Amino acid sequence: MKFIKSIIIMLFSISIAVSGQETEAETPPKKPDLVLVFTKTKGYRHESIATGVKALREMGRKNNFIVLRTESSEDFNTENLANYSLVVFLSTTMDVLDASEQNAFEKYIQSGGSFLGIHAASDTEYDWPWYGKLVGGYFDSHPNDPNVREAKIDVISKEHSSTAHLKDSFKRSDEWYNFKNLNPDVTVLMKLDETSYSGGTNGDDHPIAWYHEYDGGRAFYTGGGHTNESFAEPDFKQHLLGAIEWCLGRN
Repeated sequence: MKFIKSIIIMLFSISIAVSGQETEAETPPKKPDLVLVFTKTKGYRHESIATGVKALREMGRKNNFIVLRTESSEDFNTENLANYSLVVFLSTTMDVLDASEQNAFEKYIQSGGSFLGIHAASDTEYDWPWYGKLVGGYFDSHPNDPNVREAKIDVISKEHSSTAHLKDSFKRSDEWYNFKNLNPDVTVLMKLDETSYSGGTNGDDHPIAWYHEYDGGRAFYTGGGHTNESFAEPDFKQHLLGAIEWCLGRN
């Protein structure tokens, strides 16, 4: 994938030239951002991954970014990662990168790159402390029988593009993670109300979406996205789009 940026730029330039509708007075359209969506799993594999990739691609087509999906950890090298404005871990699980790939990703973030973790991104790389701080916490457990259930979410801040459209409190169904090793330096955007469902273990302070600047880059995590239905919900999709826009530095 190391030549992908130059190929896309070339195709983008050709499409502009072929259109023949520009004038010297017009401002040429902004080159789309490239977003790498990583979906490798070494543990549980979520059925919703394919649905999530499709939803992200649709968002990209409407919002001037191009989503490229990979299952290959070999794409985590310095030369290739430099092509991307954002790397998304979409329900990755367990140990998905080796030591050299981890090092390349650290350098990517330290060089100003961005990370978006969705759902099981927190169930990933437990033996890599740097990653744990980047994502903001690790999966600890979730309710069972059923694992998907309705819960009330309280929005802590609506001053972020990922939450500005939401009500102060609302209910939705998903698989609600309990977390361990939470990074105290993140800014929490939404919390779960554990009195609204059974199976929560983080108490009164149960974050479910947050963001921070970390080691030179930007990082956002949301705990939603276990179900296929999540990626059809207008509010959840707008939540993801707002997160992406922030990660891309557009707001």
